[in-house]
Amino acid sequence: MTARFKDLALDANDHQALADWWCSAIGYVRHASAAERPPTDPIPIADPAGKGPLIWLNPVTEPKTVKNRMHLDVVGDRAELLALGATMVREEDDDIRWDILADPEGNEFCVFAPE
Repeated sequence: MTARFKDLALDANDHQALADWWCSAIGYVRHASAAERPPTDPIPIADPAGKGPLIWLNPVTEPKTVKNRMHLDVVGDRAELLALGATMVREEDDDIRWDILADPEGNEFCVFAPE
């Protein structure tokens, strides 16, 4: 084996606020180690049930300018995510069976309706 999956990382201009947004959006919490870190360090958020991957919100100075080459897929309620502050990028249509939204900093993610 050359490598194994470890964590996900997401760049953010305001990594503290975006960590809170993603926690609200997907039910994650700040990882216990986040309390020990300086506020300028990356913020780890975790699935409290221990099933999902650890996600790091990394502070960056440059704004997002192009479409993500990698993104998150979530199962959830589009209207609730929009109410939290996501924006619609593309609605489900004849070509795709999911919605494409963006978080408050413009990072795209796909939303699949619950079954």
